[in-house]
Amino acid sequence: MNARTALLSAGYGIRCAGRAEAGAVAALLARAFADDPVMAWLVPGPADREQRMARWFRCAQRQQRPRTGGVRVAATGDGRLLGAALWSAPGRWRTSAVRELAAMPSYVRVFGPGGLGRAAEVQNTMHEAHPDVPHWYLPTLGCDPVVQGAGVGSALVRQQLAACDRLGQPAYLESSKATNVPFYEGLGFRVTGEIRLPGDGPTLWPMWREADPATGSATGSAAGAPPPYGG
Repeated sequence: MNARTALLSAGYGIRCAGRAEAGAVAALLARAFADDPVMAWLVPGPADREQRMARWFRCAQRQQRPRTGGVRVAATGDGRLLGAALWSAPGRWRTSAVRELAAMPSYVRVFGPGGLGRAAEVQNTMHEAHPDVPHWYLPTLGCDPVVQGAGVGSALVRQQLAACDRLGQPAYLESSKATNVPFYEGLGFRVTGEIRLPGDGPTLWPMWREADPATGSATGSAAGAPPPYGG
């Protein structure tokens, strides 16, 4: 039995991440984004990129923590993390100026003093393209490379989309890889354009999903409730 089969055969469930898991979530997301074009562009230098990316994802989690259910994980019964998703509820996607200021030392360690300007430009560009209509926002989704393609990521997304359908609320994300667009299209998202990052940076594909009332009415569990452990 290989590692992938062993992990999946144990079954997994989706739940909110505990604060004590922040480091494990950050390490998992750093591995998941190892070949991400935007992260590679923002965090050059392969020698310490994974370490710096992990620091970035710890910071991203801190920004999400005030939001109920902001950090969710797919995990086996014994606590092994298989995937993670960061979600922001309608009207809660923008980080406050106070939290941005508090995070500045972490940003310097991630991007370096010379890279802060580029990171700020990227953030501003993405904010300008962000929809004004209230929606659920998925800024980050990643799975352990060992289980990528096994349905863990789609399970993480579908858990919230089921709640969106029940509540009649849309969802939004930006795909940083063209190869990931069909994955999100399979979950009901559609590409609404392109976001070209400044300074000859990579392209992002903003994607929008309207709620499906027919699907929502057929699902009876409480909004946002994680499913039980199971394969």
